[in-house]
Amino acid sequence: MSKDYLLAIDAGTQSVRALIFDRHGHLVDKAQVDISSYQSPQPGWVENDPEQFWAALCAACQRLWANTQVPRSSIAGVCITTQRATVINLDRHGQPLRPAIVWLDQRRADAEPKLAWWWELALRAIGMRDTIRFFAREAEANWIAQHQSALWARTDKYLLLSGYLNYRCTGRFADSVASQVGYIPFDYRRGRWAAAWDWKWQCLPVKRAMLPELAPAGARLGLISAAAARDTGIPEGLPVIAGAADKACEVIGAGCLTPEIACLSYGTAATINTTTPNYLEATPFIPPYQAAVPGHYNTEIQITRGFWMVNWFKEQFGLHEKIEAQARGVAPESLFDELVNAVPPGAMGLMLQPFWNPGIKVPGPEAKGAVIGFGDVHTRAHLYRAILEGLAYALREGKERIERRGGTRIERVRVSGGGSQSDAALQITANIFNLPTERPHLFETSGLGAAIIAAVGLGLHPDFATAVREMTRVGQVFQPEPQHVRIYDRIYRKVYCRMYRRLQPLYREIREITGYPRPER
Repeated sequence: MSKDYLLAIDAGTQSVRALIFDRHGHLVDKAQVDISSYQSPQPGWVENDPEQFWAALCAACQRLWANTQVPRSSIAGVCITTQRATVINLDRHGQPLRPAIVWLDQRRADAEPKLAWWWELALRAIGMRDTIRFFAREAEANWIAQHQSALWARTDKYLLLSGYLNYRCTGRFADSVASQVGYIPFDYRRGRWAAAWDWKWQCLPVKRAMLPELAPAGARLGLISAAAARDTGIPEGLPVIAGAADKACEVIGAGCLTPEIACLSYGTAATINTTTPNYLEATPFIPPYQAAVPGHYNTEIQITRGFWMVNWFKEQFGLHEKIEAQARGVAPESLFDELVNAVPPGAMGLMLQPFWNPGIKVPGPEAKGAVIGFGDVHTRAHLYRAILEGLAYALREGKERIERRGGTRIERVRVSGGGSQSDAALQITANIFNLPTERPHLFETSGLGAAIIAAVGLGLHPDFATAVREMTRVGQVFQPEPQHVRIYDRIYRKVYCRMYRRLQPLYREIREITGYPRPER
């Protein structure tokens, strides 16, 4: 029997999905298991038992096999993509020592990084010392070493979630170059662990032996082990292909291989990415990440609490739509689009700045979210529209930063992620960006990106350009509406672009008075 199908496993923040694609990019079958096991031992902390991630992956796979007509023997290989910057400590037996610290976690380390004198001189000379301090305080490894020193002493392996799931599948401590996103000693320019003399080793308690071996996206990491086959139902001996982080997979799954096409991800985190063969820091001292295509980079700018804000709104203010949707037998999202469309562009002056994640590096660690312009005419519908508009304004600002730094004009955008299912969100994006906004032929672009990597790695397509051409397509296109473009452009330039600078002193005062986000020492 020919092996023309690919198994992609997408372990995101909200769920794990097991997806079967054919070599033409058609989603044949899928199963999804929600992740409901996150814990918050203290305000701002987000943890999860690593075994729960594995259990969700196994449940998704078993559910897939129970409902698909695709024979397991026709699967050519499997590729895993995961949420980024979620870290796991393992002991020398490969067992988790503590809950995984999830990327949304807000705890900070206390110690000041102690660098060799030549690094101190060099980094101060180029104005990078504050960036190093931020890196050291954000690094989960530093927090664990400071607050759980005995546990850190027992840590034999320190992995990202991608490395952990690849280990559970193959029994090997191996991971993809394109999955390395986090506060780890990684050289983003060269796509390898940092050189022995690099300042990152002096900022972190991590040793090289604690890290997995790295392979480029598309390389074979190993084979499905007997134990993994029992747990997941994936055939034993099936090749496991090195994948990429979820955002990197979304970029190629949306067909964005060249710098003039931007990929907007409307997921838990909202991002704007382009793919380029050049190492380009869209924000100085913040590296681009390795792309899913080896030898390329993603010039990413992120709004950490992106479409998380939409879910927040639904939970806090959307009970009516949930009940109504159940009565009508429709998806709640369709009713939220009705809510947006009942409000004119600009939300009658209600403006939102989406910096809902405290302690962020950009625009600044004191940043907070803000909503201004309230009047007695405003309802929750106006607030919901202001959320969508605020996210689009922030990503447009990211687009302009990428263009200034890279010298390439972005000509169109493609939107992926769960939020891309909203027609209202995509039309707002087209109007705020004043660019054609394209929806890929399916919204499971992260899983599709993993399937594309597998297709190239397994030789079903000769290269990434061919695989992307054969496996991705543009679905619906939203054209800018000139009358709305003019309104949005004025609001963006005259109000949004000035908001942070005007509010920044107040954010600092709030932080000093309340201690949230925690003041810098």
